[in-house]
Amino acid sequence: MDITKLILDLTDTFPESEKFGLKSQMDRCSVSIPSNIAEGSSRTSKSFSHFLDISLGSSFELHTQLLLANHRKYISDEVTTDLENRIEEFQKMTMGFQNSLHSI
Repeated sequence: MDITKLILDLTDTFPESEKFGLKSQMDRCSVSIPSNIAEGSSRTSKSFSHFLDISLGSSFELHTQLLLANHRKYISDEVTTDLENRIEEFQKMTMGFQNSLHSI
């Protein structure tokens, strides 16, 4: 949720010309990350693992879009690095949790 909140606040500062472009893409995939975890949490371990896969995919997509936003100078290097670290930490924790589901 923290990553999503940061992204939503950050993309609100993007140029109006990005409203239906990079801003929309980043907003949607950042919202997808916690949404898929929430949806999958009520499922079986195997099904939950699938929703975690989708969430992870969205996080990798967000990372790519973050780099593009930095390239376009919509986001500073410092903010980019902070968000990259947060995304990478999320990915590590989620993969570890997903591995624990496979051993159940």
